[in-house]
Amino acid sequence: MPINTVITGTGSYIPSIVKKNSDFLNTEFLNEDGTPFTYDNELIIEKFEAITGIKERRLATDDLFSSDLGFFAAEKAIKDAGIDKEELDYIILAHNFGDVSNNRIQSDLIPTLASRVKHKLGIKNPNCVAYDILFGCPGWVEGLVQAHAYVRSGMAKKVLVIGSETLSRVIDEHDRDSMIYSDGAGACIVEAKDEDIKRGILSTATRTDTYDEAFYLYFAKSFNKSLDPDVHYMKMLGRKIYEYALNTVPVAMKAALDKTAVDIHNLKKVFIHQANEKMDEAIIKRFFRQYKVPTPEKVMPMSIHLLGNSSVATVPTLYDRVLKGEISDQKVEKDDIVMFASVGAGMNINAIVYKL
Repeated sequence: MPINTVITGTGSYIPSIVKKNSDFLNTEFLNEDGTPFTYDNELIIEKFEAITGIKERRLATDDLFSSDLGFFAAEKAIKDAGIDKEELDYIILAHNFGDVSNNRIQSDLIPTLASRVKHKLGIKNPNCVAYDILFGCPGWVEGLVQAHAYVRSGMAKKVLVIGSETLSRVIDEHDRDSMIYSDGAGACIVEAKDEDIKRGILSTATRTDTYDEAFYLYFAKSFNKSLDPDVHYMKMLGRKIYEYALNTVPVAMKAALDKTAVDIHNLKKVFIHQANEKMDEAIIKRFFRQYKVPTPEKVMPMSIHLLGNSSVATVPTLYDRVLKGEISDQKVEKDDIVMFASVGAGMNINAIVYKL
């Protein structure tokens, strides 16, 4: 009998603070050289929303850290799976910047966020190994890939995979790109199942491109030249990332699907990283075009309109919300075949084909 890697429980934490696009009307947006734009914020916001699809985003309250958000999502996933937390073999927590206090410039990574979540969960079992992975926005998907490897090798039977981030605390408010980012967390329980049918994770694909692409996302000083130049913020080369994603993400997605016997017509949903609505739509269209078939309707659930881009949290929160019926006109059923896919800093790309 095959050993299946199956997601048996999911959970997410959506922060309580809502920041609408209109809240940026009085923000001082600047060009990279520090000069002001020649047009007003209303037009900047209008163009931003037309491209990204973002109308509002969620931010964590000042008293919460990324590890707190991850803990909340983890608790829900454990409860949803109905497992004993002491039976977890691994806790894998994907993030990018550690625990960052609001209005502070220093990141806290000691102990690891995974260790903090294990502590908050009150797990006593020393054989539950907790560690972090830094893999850009595809971190949670890569955590699933690693959990699958542990299951297939016999090293684990139960794994908690978390994606948590507070991007709102590492952005330059004078950079209009900062409107994309948000906070959130998602988690799932992965279990080894000895079954006579094949389900769960069917295949994976991952790639890292660094020759020209390594610094498409990077840290640099604020566009406001009056601020401390030694304090750096997250920056991105938006056009470069857009072109890279369109050319490479569909290829990685195809590589994952082609490892299976799944016909493209049987792929029901693609849970893709919520980076930019127009970019995601173009990626999905190019993916299906490789098989010379039109893009199916409602194949790509979206949450970016209300939640923004929360990096490693977008895919697990999106999946959890669809499973729980929280996104209108989107649902999955038993035996459906879906795909998880993401792209981000590194530059990294990954994809997973999964059968419910």
